Amino acid sequence: MRPDENEKVISQRSWFWKWVINNKTVSVLSIILLSLLIIFMSEKVNWFFAPIGELLSIVGFPIVLAGVLYYLIAPLIDFFESRFRINRSLLITIVFIVIAGLLVWGIVVLIPAVQAQTISIIKNWPTYWSNITRQTDDFMSSSLFDTIKNSVENINTDIIGTISKKASSIVTSTVGSLGSVVGTVTTFIIGLITAPFILFYLLKDGHSLPGYLSKFFPVRYRKSTIGLLDEINLQVSQYIRGQLTVAFFVAVLFVIGFSVVGLKFALTLGILAGFLNLIPYLGSFLAMVPALVIAAFISPIMLVKVIIVFFVEQTIESRLISPLILGSSLAIHPVTILIVLLGSGRIFGLMGVIFGIPGYAILKVIVTRIFAWYKESSGLYVEAEPEKINKDK
Repeated sequence: MRPDENEKVISQRSWFWKWVINNKTVSVLSIILLSLLIIFMSEKVNWFFAPIGELLSIVGFPIVLAGVLYYLIAPLIDFFESRFRINRSLLITIVFIVIAGLLVWGIVVLIPAVQAQTISIIKNWPTYWSNITRQTDDFMSSSLFDTIKNSVENINTDIIGTISKKASSIVTSTVGSLGSVVGTVTTFIIGLITAPFILFYLLKDGHSLPGYLSKFFPVRYRKSTIGLLDEINLQVSQYIRGQLTVAFFVAVLFVIGFSVVGLKFALTLGILAGFLNLIPYLGSFLAMVPALVIAAFISPIMLVKVIIVFFVEQTIESRLISPLILGSSLAIHPVTILIVLLGSGRIFGLMGVIFGIPGYAILKVIVTRIFAWYKESSGLYVEAEPEKINKDK
């Protein structure tokens, strides 16, 4: 078709084409409407996605575990490969042998000590909590604290009642849920067995994965797709690597601090604080509770010592460790982090609290890219030149 004929066909198109199909705002709104319609219809055909959910429940754990370990080990492999020109497969094998040695050491030395301390904490926890309650009642025996005292007693009663109900329900449903427990343990063991194989091939061929995935996209969008995948990979790797490194140093600091002041169960409480530190902002507060309860049971002097340990740890973490390791890699405002934690925790539970921030980081990268494309293609965000504005005035 000749150019003049093409222009004639365009000029003869209906008003529907000119005002709806060729209108960028209407096109974007139509895409949003279709996306919402797809989400709505997906709920109506839930049976279709049930096998996919079952598959993800089986392969999800080893893939996530292998992915986390990949982000921790890959920089080490890349460094030795580029610096000493060692074969990558040989490096991966050496790293696997070292990890296996650390696991054996943990099973033989670390896990028995943590297990013994954990059993002791669980066994003596009612005594610790009753002592805290009694000390609180003695402190609030004055008439000035009658209202607060009644509130504390009600809270204590509610806590004890809730624990009793939970314990009764667990005992009652133990036989009924035995199959579920066995299935969960089996899935966990299978995940631990298969994760090293997935990790090996991720470390060996992970660099070529973005290029392989980009082949499924049109040639026109391959460059932008690879850029998007690289940016997502950078955000997730920085977060996972940073959080796990900070959590490790936090655990070491607490173990050392609690051991120095002579607090019981220092090893278990320090490791617990490291794990809880994976939850931004809220983890440090949650880690304080068991340590303060046990310290208050021992003596007021021990309580003061534990508070000093927390103060020193928070100072070192906030002034030295976190700025050096994390920096401002995600550039997420603290209020946004708290909102994401509350929302993802409410919807997805513990996994939402742990993976809510990296999930938000991924969505942020995708939405930012889409919005940048829309700004460029729509022409609605182009600022007028100052000379033109002065002439219009």
